[in-house]
Amino acid sequence: MPTGLLLILAATAAPFFLSGHDWAQEAYPYVYIAGALILLVSRLFQKHPKTDDLRLRRLYRLEVWVAVIFCVAAFFLFYPGAALRDWIAFTLAGAALQAYTSIAIPNRESKTK
Repeated sequence: MPTGLLLILAATAAPFFLSGHDWAQEAYPYVYIAGALILLVSRLFQKHPKTDDLRLRRLYRLEVWVAVIFCVAAFFLFYPGAALRDWIAFTLAGAALQAYTSIAIPNRESKTK
């Protein structure tokens, strides 16, 4: 799972920091989609502990939706009519939700024990 997030991070930074390299401009969409798919598959098959806490189950489900948001962003990388802002907007939305769930899940798990 961290591999997918690291690939997404690297592909998001590539167009801004490696603008002079043609190979980076051509490769970053494929690196991004690979990271998004790795993240989606790992989140779909991730096993969570059984819990009766509804909020915790919703947070686990939100993690799957974060991966879906990254996949939508990857779609906009290949959509001919899309602009740079389209995939960046979905990437930022996914990153904000990822940051929220990475803080909220351990906090909620410690409260339920």
